[in-house]
This record gives sequence, C-alpha cells and structure tokens, in this order.
Amino acid sequence: MKAILCSQYCQPDDLVLADVPDPVAEPGQAVIAIKSAALNFFDILMIQGKYQIKPPFPFSPAAEVAGVIESVGAGVTDLKVGDRVVASCGHNGAREKIALPANTIVKIPDNLDFDRAAGIIIIYGTALHALEDRASPKPGETLAVLGAAGGTGLAACELGKLMGLKVIACASSDEKLEFAKAHGAELALNYSKEDLKEGLRRLTGGKGVDIIFDPVGGTYAEAALRSIAWEGRFLVIGFAAGDIPKMPLNLALLKGCDIRGVFWGAWTGSMRRRTVPTWKNSSSGPPKARSHRMSTAPSRWRKPPKL
Repeated sequence: MKAILCSQYCQPDDLVLADVPDPVAEPGQAVIAIKSAALNFFDILMIQGKYQIKPPFPFSPAAEVAGVIESVGAGVTDLKVGDRVVASCGHNGAREKIALPANTIVKIPDNLDFDRAAGIIIIYGTALHALEDRASPKPGETLAVLGAAGGTGLAACELGKLMGLKVIACASSDEKLEFAKAHGAELALNYSKEDLKEGLRRLTGGKGVDIIFDPVGGTYAEAALRSIAWEGRFLVIGFAAGDIPKMPLNLALLKGCDIRGVFWGAWTGSMRRRTVPTWKNSSSGPPKARSHRMSTAPSRWRKPPKL
C-alpha cells in the first residue's frame, strides 16, 4: 500500500510517497481502509521533531482517520467489514490502511462524510474537554475564542453557543470573523485592527471575559489574560503563534482567576465516546476542509496562515 513517510525530521516538501506492507489485524484489532486523514498544526511540529511525541522513523503524519473496516482480528465483535468508522491514531494516518485496537474505533452515521469525520475527533474533542470539563461554564457567561477561524477555535465557537455561552470570536481578519460568526460566535474582535485587551473590555461592558479559550499563545495570551473577569478561567489550549508565553502570575492574583491547562491527549479514552454524538446535535457540523489526494498532499501541505 501507499504511505506518506517521514524518514528523518524534515519540512512538508521532504515527505516521501512510498510503498509499505499492508497491515494485518491482530487479535482485538481491525484494519481500516482509509478514505480521509486529517492534518493538524501539531503534525507539522511532529515531522520537524518539535512535538512532545516523537514516533520512531519511518512514520506517517496524520493523527485522525476515517474510512471503512476492511478486516477484523480474533475477538472483535463490535465491528464488521464494511462499517463506516473514524479513529484517532496518534500518527500513521497518511497511508491507505491502518490496523488499530477495535476499542479505539467509532462508527459514524451515514450522513457524515469521510472528510468531515476525519476532522472531528481532535478539534471537537479538545474543545469539548476544554469547555465542559475545564472551564466550569455557566449559561450566559462570555467566552472569548482566540484564533476563532482555526479548527479548535471554530469548534469552541459552535460548542460554546450550544452550551448557552455568549461567544466572542477573536481573529486577524474580518473574513475569518465572519466565518466564525457563521459557526456560533455572537460578537467579533479583529485583533489586527484593535487592541485585544481593550476590545474585550469594550465588548463586555468593562466587566471582562469569563472564559478565554487560547490555542494561539504568543503575545495574545497576556493581552487576553489582562481582560479576564474576576474569577475568570483562562484555558491554555496550544501555541499556534509559535511562542510559549511567560505569564505574569500577579495577574492571576489580582484577577482572582484560574489558568487551566487543557491536555486532551490524556482524556482521549472518554472523548471517543462523546465527540461524534455531540456533533450530531450541532446546527452545521464541522466545516468542509481543503482536501488533496495522497499523491499530491506533501507538496500542498503548508504551515497554516495567521489565526
């Protein structure tokens, strides 16, 4: 079968399309014939050797796959050949087939296409874990989403609305903000035109933001924290801007606020059981992402634009 391989730390253009042996389902496993694989920001970090998880060489990027069950190993009773499924695999998704433990594979409804299904688990799992388990949300509270046009940002906008929160989308262009508003945001702030701290205070009538969802980091993190409400919750999602911020801890003291880490990877066991049903209750579902054939993907895979 064909696979996109990373045989040494490299840039996307250096990935190679190669032949590798077909996987065989061992006891308790199932083989998925992959129809779509999702690429996230951390995949770029992983092939560059900058991510905390470093798979042995050679490996394939892509941590999420959607497809059809091709075969099952001994002892597998919940899956059968032909089932439409999705799974989080950590890496090795950018190939034609993959063998995974059957208990990590989730069936998907017929009305969910493979491209959208492949992009559900990590972005919606992260956003759901952040908002439901880490943010202690109360209906009517304000939620500021940085990088609102990105994957986890859009998911946070959509889920925040479903939870009864007043969602403020924050992004670097008016076009991105309109996109976020189509996915649940009620208010918008363009931080390339307006100071983030002052803008969030203005939009909250001076009270400050109750919950801040930050997958961006960099200089935006401290500015957002300075706009937080008393007893607010600042959710650390990631650092798409590239720099890990050094936050002045006196702000947490002065604001009586919490800075809460969101480590979705440690939560994957329970997330697999909840992410797909949550999507089914959504008004619009995950947005359609750009897709490419596997043979052309390496040359078209680039670092995401500014959020």
